[in-house]
Amino acid sequence: MNETILFTILSLSGLGAGAAVILYIVAQKFKVIEDPRIDEVEEALPAANCGGCGFAGCRNFAEACVKAENFDGLYCPVGGNDVMASVARILGKEAVEQEPRVAVLRCNGSCEARPKTNIYDGATSCAVASALYGGDTGCQYGCLGFGDCVEVCTFDALSMDPFTGLPVVNDEKCTACGACVKACPKDLFELRKRAKKDRKIYVACRNEEKGGIAKKSCTVACIGCSKCFKVCPYEAIVMENNLAFIDSEKCRLCRKCVTECPTNSIIEIGFPPRKIQDKEETAVGPEGREEKDTNSTINTKEE
Repeated sequence: MNETILFTILSLSGLGAGAAVILYIVAQKFKVIEDPRIDEVEEALPAANCGGCGFAGCRNFAEACVKAENFDGLYCPVGGNDVMASVARILGKEAVEQEPRVAVLRCNGSCEARPKTNIYDGATSCAVASALYGGDTGCQYGCLGFGDCVEVCTFDALSMDPFTGLPVVNDEKCTACGACVKACPKDLFELRKRAKKDRKIYVACRNEEKGGIAKKSCTVACIGCSKCFKVCPYEAIVMENNLAFIDSEKCRLCRKCVTECPTNSIIEIGFPPRKIQDKEETAVGPEGREEKDTNSTINTKEE
């Protein structure tokens, strides 16, 4: 009996030892030696794991940086140029600076400008509602207002305005990670170049219907009149599918297009208030006296 127990113990011990040796040999044969610089690069990253770089997380982005010959197509929008400079120093590569960007909502169809035509009774999700129908207003291109973009923003840079029913972007918190761009089923968010003092000019409309139909659905819709296109001195505006688009790379923020827009679909943010021009202009009469003309034309007073 004792011999049987002893034999069993020795057999199991030998089997375990053999299995351990086999596992060790296999592990040594197939082990992956990881570049220690990956850990260094990961530590330099902001650890947001937001996916704004195009990778699943900061670890994956660090691996891509280490393996890449250069930083073409590699950029951390959260960390920006400072973080990329740190990564470049670690890897002995050259970092290419990029213009910082910020998210904007290309829809200004508030509850007042875009009245509802029906009542939606379903899941409070933009993705679900968009898959079911065009929306509860006459504009099938506008914001659905359920806040999918707010839920995916990990930086608390988005919130829903209860009065307009539209999401609001906080420029100070926005990191241009692009999560809202991916989440919006109507493709209403755009990452635009961040200008000084967070000044922005853009067309807040995605309605591609013809002018009369678009205006009937929303009072601030772009009607494709091309007036903005004609006055832009920098060729920053293009007309396509009955819709104007302002290229933030070419736009010089001159604001000429804003005053030309008949529906106020072009938004200007961060600028000082416009000066109200005095319509009264000074004119010189036949006697050399200065006269005031309230109609902006020169009138002469008959003596």
